[in-house]
Amino acid sequence: IPQKPQIFGHEQPIDEEKMARLTCRSSGSKPAAQLRWKKGNKELMDEGTEVIADSNGKTFTVSSRVEFRVTKEDNEAEVTCTVDHESLQNSERSTTQKLQVHCTWHMGMAGHLGEGTGPWGDGGALSITTDQQTFLTPLPLHSPQEFLWEKEGSDAPLQLSSESVLIFPFLNKSDSGTYVCTATSSMGSVVAKYNLDVSGKRGTQHHPVSPSSCPVAQPPLILPHLLSVFSSFAIWADASPVPSTSSTYHAVIGGVVAVIVFLLLSLLIVLGHYLIRHKGTYLTHEAKGSDDAPDADTAIINAEGGQAGGDDKKEYFI
Repeated sequence: IPQKPQIFGHEQPIDEEKMARLTCRSSGSKPAAQLRWKKGNKELMDEGTEVIADSNGKTFTVSSRVEFRVTKEDNEAEVTCTVDHESLQNSERSTTQKLQVHCTWHMGMAGHLGEGTGPWGDGGALSITTDQQTFLTPLPLHSPQEFLWEKEGSDAPLQLSSESVLIFPFLNKSDSGTYVCTATSSMGSVVAKYNLDVSGKRGTQHHPVSPSSCPVAQPPLILPHLLSVFSSFAIWADASPVPSTSSTYHAVIGGVVAVIVFLLLSLLIVLGHYLIRHKGTYLTHEAKGSDDAPDADTAIINAEGGQAGGDDKKEYFI
């Protein structure tokens, strides 16, 4: 009875567009078993079969080789080697292995225009999206972990997060410029640029900058309302709104006005409190310094009739 087959040659990831060379081996069969290959649901033709007698001189070891060129689609594809032998009858012995394809993804830029005055018109709501192909890697994570959005000529970055979408809640002419998105993963980084013109012209895309040997796809077709790279490997992510440059200016101006109003109100409150405390407390110098200051009002009011031979000088409280 043939033993369960073993597949060799899949231990290391295979570079995209390179040849995969796999070997399937099964021992212990008599007569020699037949081996057949499948990749997914597709049959593969082998490059040849080798039969070697085992050391016991009674059974045989059968080896089969297969070669094919790998693509992005072959990442995580299942390759199966099955033993056919008369002793197995209705049972089946097979081994399945998953391919690991190495390829640095490339990134495109896409934009979606919401309500506005026309393509990239002032007042519209625009979201610019990085549409990256699957990061084919032996690691479990297949997509970039971090997206850094920047605008050329601006000191501070616009957004740094795991989201691949940059949204302008309200599009202004001041938002025109070149936007740079740097996507980073465990395999490295790749950069894509997008030139946004809010004056009425459509945006243009620059080729991504990537040290990859993989073929780089053509820039996406730019349409008035939807810009995208549609492929089976597209990964889309939701995003939180990011304020545009003009929105930032408005926020700063509003903050300054609020501070000024607060200071004015504080000044009015302090001044009013001061006036209330000093209301009705003005005394003449004579009354302030006398021992009978608490009765000064009586003395002063009755001064005209109560003091004889004195000055005609009179004092009153205010």
